[in-house]
Amino acid sequence: MNDQIHGDEHGELGDAEYAEFMELAAQEGFEAEEIEGALGEAGHGPLPVLAVVGRPNVGKSTLVNRIIGRREAVVEDRPGVTRDRVTYEAEWAGRRFKVVDTGGWEQDVLGIDASVAAQAEFAIEAADAVVFVVDATVGATDTDEAVVKLLRRAGKPVVLCANKVDGPSAEADAAMLWSLGLGEPMPVSALHGRGTGDMLDEVLKALPEAPAQRFGVAVGGPRRIALIGRPNVGKSSLLNKVAGEERVVVNELAGTTRDPVDELIELGGVTWKFVDTAGIRKRVHLQEGADYYASLRTAAAVEKAEVAVILIDASETISVQDQRIVTMAVEAGRAIVIAYNKWDTLDEERRYYLEREIETEFQQIAWAPRVNVSAQTGRHMEKLVPAIETALAGWETRVPTGRLNAFLGELVAAHPHPIRGGKQPRILFGTQAGTKPPRFVLFASGFIEAGYRRFVERRLREEFGFEGTPIHISVRVREKRGKKK
Repeated sequence: MNDQIHGDEHGELGDAEYAEFMELAAQEGFEAEEIEGALGEAGHGPLPVLAVVGRPNVGKSTLVNRIIGRREAVVEDRPGVTRDRVTYEAEWAGRRFKVVDTGGWEQDVLGIDASVAAQAEFAIEAADAVVFVVDATVGATDTDEAVVKLLRRAGKPVVLCANKVDGPSAEADAAMLWSLGLGEPMPVSALHGRGTGDMLDEVLKALPEAPAQRFGVAVGGPRRIALIGRPNVGKSSLLNKVAGEERVVVNELAGTTRDPVDELIELGGVTWKFVDTAGIRKRVHLQEGADYYASLRTAAAVEKAEVAVILIDASETISVQDQRIVTMAVEAGRAIVIAYNKWDTLDEERRYYLEREIETEFQQIAWAPRVNVSAQTGRHMEKLVPAIETALAGWETRVPTGRLNAFLGELVAAHPHPIRGGKQPRILFGTQAGTKPPRFVLFASGFIEAGYRRFVERRLREEFGFEGTPIHISVRVREKRGKKK
């Protein structure tokens, strides 16, 4: 029982291991509170997800900037603004969560209701709770009513944000939004920050303390795989080939309002759940919007998955969009497999240049298993499952604290941190606070430079494997304390 308690409170350290670790920390001059804080920060699992939805021009991106405390989400009056990212990390009252911003592309191509509905559906799919933003100065519109129906169907907790309430006189406008039937409207001015604190307090009540358990809910339940990649890279074709039948429609139409399809597929004697993110197709006049929808759908699928299989079109140069998708999966902390599609169409020259591109553009994920496949012919499909299993094994690997510290001791002795400003910071000890992905906390006598952290990560991989998974390393520096009199 005790063992379980420490496993929950202190990352994944067992009772005896935790006691030994705390004794080591005390010898090095760390207070118990410092250790607890560092383990708490690093030991969290996947963060709860908050989706911010609403129709155009109600101030969604402004609100997202206010929530995350910095200007990252692009705010412009004109629609059609695309961004690299749709998910951000935020913190309020000591609790951390992710924010999915759906304010990036609003254009009346499919009809405004359809555009808003498509965005909201993708975001709500991945969310644990939703902030629904309504312009209090305009009141509830037909589009707002359509989003309310979506929210009711999804059954997720909702905080109703009545935006653009810049003073007491506008609070009557906010009160009118009780009519939406979503409970009390929270009067907010995202632009000036008025009321956002009260709204975030409500958000914390709606978000789970720990995220909803998305992985392995039942013992032996199917592992979740997100099939991601830029539009037209062959995701639906690959899913159909893997399934051995036509499960997903493959065509060139813009399928922006289709739900992601979850498919149970048996491979290698094991049932897997594939989250298909295909169905976004580019047309010239839809290009900006299709890219944005693809990003939103990818973010939703990745949040629901354990493994991201990233499909790359090997016949084309590796694009900025490919790199963004890789970054999204790495930042989400998912196990990763890279599948190079259309491999059978490459001549020797293209293969040579592709290898050079991989070395330069994907250097940061050299640890990810790679398979060269053809979704069209089925070439090398049998290699996909072993690669996924390898990535999952790396994602779940845990190094015992004693073994980790023996490794760190040898590493620091053989390769000490460079001297900076006449001082030489040292890694004193460390522990692995969690898995899925592996998360390490290193305790040090001074600031550890980014280059040395990368060196430590590289050596951790050489020593313990971790193939197919990102590694998170945080460093806690020992606080200077005045001498006791």
